[in-house]
Amino acid sequence: MTKSDTCIADKRRTFRQLHESGCFVIPNPWDIGSTRFLQGLGFKALATTSSGFAWSRGYPDNAISRDMALAHLHEIVAATDLPVNADFESGFAPDPAGVGESVRLALETGIAGLSIEDSTGDTAKPLFEISEAVARIRAARSAIDKAGGDALLVGRAECFFVGQPNLEETVARLKAYAQAGADCLYAPGIRTREQIETVVAAVAPKPINLLVGSASQFTMEAIAALGVRRVSVGGALARSAWGGFMRAAELLAEQGTFDGFADAASGNQLNAFFRNDMASGRAA
Repeated sequence: MTKSDTCIADKRRTFRQLHESGCFVIPNPWDIGSTRFLQGLGFKALATTSSGFAWSRGYPDNAISRDMALAHLHEIVAATDLPVNADFESGFAPDPAGVGESVRLALETGIAGLSIEDSTGDTAKPLFEISEAVARIRAARSAIDKAGGDALLVGRAECFFVGQPNLEETVARLKAYAQAGADCLYAPGIRTREQIETVVAAVAPKPINLLVGSASQFTMEAIAALGVRRVSVGGALARSAWGGFMRAAELLAEQGTFDGFADAASGNQLNAFFRNDMASGRAA
């Protein structure tokens, strides 16, 4: 086993251990700079964001290619000492065999885990039939097992995200994905205490990832008390950055004012952070 292989195995072992007890935040950077900054704040793991990355390249979410996604994973994994979970959309393939091949390629980037969604991208039929979605999770599970089995598989039920907020259907899908080999379950879009508690109880003892993508009534302490093991923020950090940029740019273009720069980060602060980051040996 090479030094690189040992490093990847260590990250994957650490990542699995994080899911065994307690509750942790897994924030979502979209480029090298945001990755290193989040590591510098002391987070224990990171996750990519398909939307944040797509916007940074001038694409809408779910419009990047598999090759683009894989190149991005290589870049993010190389930029951090932390385990990285890949937002791998629906596996970049129309069938289970293709999902398995995509997962095999993703694992070669050194990620510690990845998620597979059950959304189709077709507004007329936004979700795969549950039997097909299960087959896709099984294909991902098989690819991970063939590669050593140490990477974490996250099964995502996208019901709430695609305009079908049916909690019973969501739970049925998550339980099926758990039985098909998903290590962690994720239902983006659930928000209420009742929804969260229902999902946590339905798949226990497997861990649940909760998406908090906007201002929330819950604190991390309250979320942990509900039994959630992992909290991600999706594209929220990227949207926050875009929000500041858009406000400043629009004021400049439409009113000729510079008021949008009032909350800008200090250049000295950013330079100091990245200078220290490079000195620590984290910069490539």
